[in-house]
Amino acid sequence: MGQKILIIGGVALGPKAASRAKRLDPDAEITLIDQDSIISYGGCGIPYYVCGDVAEPEGLRSTSFHSLRDADYFAREKGFAVRTSTRALKIDRAKKELHVKNLNNGQEDILAYDKLVLATGSRPFIPPIPGVEADGIFTVSDIHKAVEIKNRLSQGQVGKAVVLGGGAIGLEMAEAMADLWGIETTVVEMMDQILPRLIDKNIAKMAQKHLEEKGITVFTSERAESFCVEDGKVTAIKTDKRTIDTDLVILSVGVRPNSQLAKDAGLAIGSFGGIIVNRRLQTSDPHIYAGGDCVEMADLISGCNTYAPMGSLANRQGRVIGSNLAGKAESFDGVVGSFIIKLFDNCVAKTGLSLEAAKALGIDALASFVVQADKAHFYPDSSMLFMQMVVEKGTQRVLGVQGIGPNNCSLLARISAVAGILKYRPTVSDIANLEFPYAPPYAAAMDIINVLANTAQNILEGRNTAISQEEFLQRFSARESTDTLFVDVRAAAQGGPLMEKYAPHWLNIPNNQLRERMNELPQDKEIILVCNAGSRSYDAMCLLQKSNTKTLNLQGGIGGLKRAGIIL
Repeated sequence: MGQKILIIGGVALGPKAASRAKRLDPDAEITLIDQDSIISYGGCGIPYYVCGDVAEPEGLRSTSFHSLRDADYFAREKGFAVRTSTRALKIDRAKKELHVKNLNNGQEDILAYDKLVLATGSRPFIPPIPGVEADGIFTVSDIHKAVEIKNRLSQGQVGKAVVLGGGAIGLEMAEAMADLWGIETTVVEMMDQILPRLIDKNIAKMAQKHLEEKGITVFTSERAESFCVEDGKVTAIKTDKRTIDTDLVILSVGVRPNSQLAKDAGLAIGSFGGIIVNRRLQTSDPHIYAGGDCVEMADLISGCNTYAPMGSLANRQGRVIGSNLAGKAESFDGVVGSFIIKLFDNCVAKTGLSLEAAKALGIDALASFVVQADKAHFYPDSSMLFMQMVVEKGTQRVLGVQGIGPNNCSLLARISAVAGILKYRPTVSDIANLEFPYAPPYAAAMDIINVLANTAQNILEGRNTAISQEEFLQRFSARESTDTLFVDVRAAAQGGPLMEKYAPHWLNIPNNQLRERMNELPQDKEIILVCNAGSRSYDAMCLLQKSNTKTLNLQGGIGGLKRAGIIL
C-alpha cells in the first residue's frame, strides 16, 4: 500500500498538489478535505462572473474541456478521494493524525497520514465597524456569496452600491457593478490613493481618473465609521466625511492567512500571520507542507518575507508540493510581486517594488517615468502607455516596473518581460539592452522598457535632472512667491495659451527655436522644462545645462499630468 496523503483545502492549491502527486505516485492514497460543498473554482474570476463575462457559476468550476470539477470528477479522472463538507478540527503531529468533522451529520473521525498538506487559504478581514453584520454587506470570499450578490443585482434589488476598499478585488467588483448593471457605485479607500502599497501615486491617480470617467465615484483618505441599518438591512455608510446611501456594500479591505489550524498544531507562524515554509514548501514539521494564501514566502526583491494571496502562485506551489510529496526535490524560491488588473478599457500592472515600497524598506531609490506609444508611433491604432521604473541608486539595480495602458496585451507584455528577470538582479544597463520582438504593429523600434532604462540611466548620471508630477505641482502652486520659471518647449499652438494664462511665470519657446532664443532665459532662476511627454524637454535640458545648471525636467510632461486628471 502506498503512502497516505491528506490535503486540507480544495480550491486552488489542494487539487493541484493532489493531481500532481497522484500522477507521479499512482500508489499513493490521497484524500482531499474541504469544509465547503463546492471545491476547485477560480476565486479570482468571481468579479467576472458578477459582471457577466462568465455567465454561470459553473464556468468558474469547469475545466477547459467543460468537465465540472466536483468530487466525482477528481475520483474518476484523477484517482483521489474528496470529502466535502468536512472540517479539519485538529492536527495531532505526534500521532500523525487529523481530526475531522462531517458538517452534514456532525460525525467526527480521525484520519491517519504519512504526509499532510495545508491549503487552507485566506479569510476576509471584517472591519469592526458598527452595523457590519447587516443584510446587504458582503465579502467576496467564496462562490456562494458571489451567486447571492449577482442574484440581487440581476433582480433589481440594488440601485446604489459602495465598495469599501480600493484594492484590486474592490476595484474589479466596482467595475462589475457599474459596467453591466449600471449601478451607482462608490469606492471608499482609507489610504490616500487606490491600489495602495501596490503602485505609486502617479499611476494610481491615472487609474482613479479613468474610473471616474466611467461613472464610478472614488473617495480616498476617507474612513468608514458605521453602517446605517433599517429592518436589518444596510441603507447607508457613514464615513468621517459624509453619509453615502447604498443598497449593497462590498467589503474589500484585505484578507488574512487562514492559519489557525497550523498555529494550534504548533507550526511556525510569521509576522503576517502566515505559515512559515522553506523552499520545498515544508512547514516547521517536515511531514507537513503548506502553500497558497495561508503561507508567507520570500520576496526576491527586498529579501524579506511577504504575503501574496494569488491563485497563480497557489497553483504553481501546488505543483511543487505535489512533486515533493512523490519524492522529488523541487523548490519554490519566492515571488517578485507581479499583478495586473482590468479597469474597463484600461489595465494597470506592476512587478517588483514601487518607489514608495522601496523607500519604506530604506532603499535609496529613484523612479523614471515615460509616456510612449505601445506600437510604432506612425501605426494607425497605437495607444499610449504610461510606465514607471524603480531603480536603486548605488547599484543601479532595477527594483520594479509599473504602468497603465489600454486593456490589451501591450502592458502585460512589458511587465512580464521584466518580471521574468527581476530575480536575477538586472541593472538599468541590462534592461536598456533587453531584446524585444519588433514590428510596427506591436512595438516601437526602441521599446518603452528600453526607454525607461535609458531615462533612469540619464537621471543616475546627472544628465536628466527630473522632477515628479508631485514636485512639479508643488512648485507650480508656489510660482507667485518663487523665482521658478516654467519653459514650455512645445509648439506655440500648445504652449502659447499657457504662457498667456500664467505669464510672466510661464514662457513658451518651441524646441526648434531654443538655440536662437537662449538669451531670453534668465541665468539666476530655476527653470522647469516641459513638453508633452518629457523627451523634447530633456533635449532642451541638454542644451541649457552648460549655461544654466538650475534646469529641471518634468517627467511624463503635460500628457502625464492630463492623464492623471491635472489640467493647468
